[in-house]
Amino acid sequence: MPASKLSDLPNIDPVAFEAPAADELGSQPPAHPPRILLLYGSLRERSFSRFQAQEAARLLKAFGAETRIFNPSGLPLPDDAPVDHPKVQELRELSAWSEGQVWCSPERHGAMTGIMKAQIDWIPLSIGAVRPTQGKTLAVMQVSGGSQSFNAVNQMRVLGRWMRMITIPNQSSVAKAYEQFDEDGRMKPSPYYDRVVDVVEELMKFTLLTRGPSAYLTDRYSERKEAAEKLAARVKLSAI
Repeated sequence: MPASKLSDLPNIDPVAFEAPAADELGSQPPAHPPRILLLYGSLRERSFSRFQAQEAARLLKAFGAETRIFNPSGLPLPDDAPVDHPKVQELRELSAWSEGQVWCSPERHGAMTGIMKAQIDWIPLSIGAVRPTQGKTLAVMQVSGGSQSFNAVNQMRVLGRWMRMITIPNQSSVAKAYEQFDEDGRMKPSPYYDRVVDVVEELMKFTLLTRGPSAYLTDRYSERKEAAEKLAARVKLSAI
């Protein structure tokens, strides 16, 4: 990996850092960089979930991805505003744009935050013919103020499956997050940081592997049957 690409990643060992290669995965070289959306679950000025999402975005860029981070500030509660609200539209357009996503939430009262859940709730399974999440890859991460826990990532895994996303096996859970970031919000070197690198690398590999055949992988008998029935009904009506 060229040193220039790692200039903003001082914790990375350049000898061990490898960008995932499409040919190694048996897939075609990418027509464009994988598009990854990152969501975080806190509005605090010093938000560790935002810091971790930003760190993941830096790594993703070094791995060759294009990234967008959604700022949830100003997003209304689900059903408390029309769907044409600017923040709702921004979130839905970013979800449709993405080929993979990273969800990073603090753990609050033993669960993901309401801010994290509200973002996911605003993204429906389908918008007309568009499915904003189906077949897209997902990595889940959490930060905790105390000892290590997996409550938030486990909940987000359930949501990822419900949203019909390809949720990768690896995950990150950072304990005592206030000790793991410096004053500038950069993650310090540690096994926690190395795990974030692992998760991001795995997300890139799964995205490269599945984004091409995603439509085929999510093609379902029940949906084909429903489409055929609708077509037959339209043909019948047009013949009257």
